[in-house]
Amino acid sequence: MRAARLLLMLCCLACASAQAAQVMRVDIRGIDGVMASDVRASLSLQDAAGKKISDRRLDYLLEEAETETRNALEPYGYYSPQIKVTPSSDRNALVVVIEVQRGEPVRVRKVAYGIEGPGGQDQYLTHDLDATRPVPGSVFDQSAYEAGKTRITQRLAQRGYFDADFITHKVEVTRAAKAADVDLRWTSGERYEMGAVTFEQTPTEIISPQLLEKLVYWNEGDYYHQGRLDRLRKSLLGLDYFGRIDIEPLPGDAKDLRVPVQVTLEPAKRTIYTAGVSYGTDSGPGARFGLERRYLNKRGHKALAQVDYAQKRKVATLQYRVPALKWLDGWYTAGLQFADEQSRYIDSRRSELVFSRTGQINTKLDAAVSLHVLRERWAYTNGTVKTPYQTASLSFPQVDLHYISVDDRLYPRRGIGANFTLRGGSAGYGGAFAQAHARAQWFHGLGPQDRLILRGELGYTVAKDALALPPSLRFFAGGDRSIRGYNWREVGPRLQDPSGRYLFAYGAKNVVTSSVEYERYFNASWGAAAFVDGGSAFDGRKLDWHNGVGIGLRWRSPVGPVRIDIARGLKHPDSPFTLSLNIGADL
Repeated sequence: MRAARLLLMLCCLACASAQAAQVMRVDIRGIDGVMASDVRASLSLQDAAGKKISDRRLDYLLEEAETETRNALEPYGYYSPQIKVTPSSDRNALVVVIEVQRGEPVRVRKVAYGIEGPGGQDQYLTHDLDATRPVPGSVFDQSAYEAGKTRITQRLAQRGYFDADFITHKVEVTRAAKAADVDLRWTSGERYEMGAVTFEQTPTEIISPQLLEKLVYWNEGDYYHQGRLDRLRKSLLGLDYFGRIDIEPLPGDAKDLRVPVQVTLEPAKRTIYTAGVSYGTDSGPGARFGLERRYLNKRGHKALAQVDYAQKRKVATLQYRVPALKWLDGWYTAGLQFADEQSRYIDSRRSELVFSRTGQINTKLDAAVSLHVLRERWAYTNGTVKTPYQTASLSFPQVDLHYISVDDRLYPRRGIGANFTLRGGSAGYGGAFAQAHARAQWFHGLGPQDRLILRGELGYTVAKDALALPPSLRFFAGGDRSIRGYNWREVGPRLQDPSGRYLFAYGAKNVVTSSVEYERYFNASWGAAAFVDGGSAFDGRKLDWHNGVGIGLRWRSPVGPVRIDIARGLKHPDSPFTLSLNIGADL
């Protein structure tokens, strides 16, 4: 028994000794940035940090650290570095220092880089070759070499060179001469052409194939390019008929170098029901209901009905859309809207009939041309006093342009978004009118977490009698999307009683607003903002400028950006604070 106990104690001591070592930290010196990060990621020592390991395992990891560091440096052109691995004396809290002297890098000496065959004359491939070609005398970067090889190979396939292959792909490194000879060449083979496009709708056909064929803007026999298929996919997505879209080129079935294209489509749910609740400072609590038919018939017609019923504002919308596939992808739309508002500012009833043609000019610019027939009756009120009712009947054409060029449409950090509207026509008893309105936002990232946002708005009206224009065509300022620190419609001309007391905000002929906002995110989800807004809505040339300042909370929620702002107007010393909540993208 005594011998067994002694043996058990020895085993426990051996196990404790085997688990005694612990790596607390690995310090890498002599290199920094991405190179240091890659070295650290390659180290088995780094994976063992914070864990108890045996002495035997530790000795192995220390021996491997030099080899792993050397291998991680080779892609950057350093094939003969001097590496020293030094562990601290305390193995229970071990700090390992890896000192690196990179030495002279390997430089590119000879380059054979190109495409033989018809692809060698392709100007776009030539441009890609020039952009990825290793430069003699430069440090050899293996990651850049591999990226260039992948890029050219993919581009050959995208541009229809399906028979392309490597002639050779090798890099010979002479360590003594610190030189790398690159030999990377392709043979392109013949370029394929666009073949027949076949549309298959499963399990049942919901849209006429003749309609879908109008989306194919190229002719059979045109040169093959993947971008043509990408545009077809985008057009099909824009129609919103299908839940699954699979576009597959079949080079294996090509005849006479013409690649057939198989498009397989599965219909989306035909009817969309929507419902929600809402609350607005002026409209009060409300509910929203909607019904949309994605496709009414095989010609692809759509229909939409929506009701927004709030305590002080009711809006009903009917819409009928027909696909417009000539010239620009888009829609012909006929819409009818009825609105009734009885808020603390106004008592109005409006009906509007709109015929429009929308289309995408390019990936950044959308346009709409429309004809409006509007009838509106209104009276201003402040809850106790009410003006006599006015009525206006108008008909006018309108052009809308919507431009977006940003790096991320949900959380932009670089780029610009802008909207421009131009309208004009008959204004009933007020004669003719013309109106232009523009909004723009500019985004600029400042470091990895900060963002600067500049906003501007400008609106101008030419009319014989501005008061004859209905409120829906006038400009107002104030509110969370205009001048924060002021309520909606607070900034601008107002009617006054004989004592000089302001009664009603009735809108203006012109408007100008501006905003400077600085955002800083503390982590991936939460941030804060500070801003200064300013502007005015006015009739003449004199601007009654109003400024507002505030701070805000920012949250990148799963459903999109959420912004909560607290602001205060600076026009009057006793101005109250305003609180606003916005959900959705900045654009």
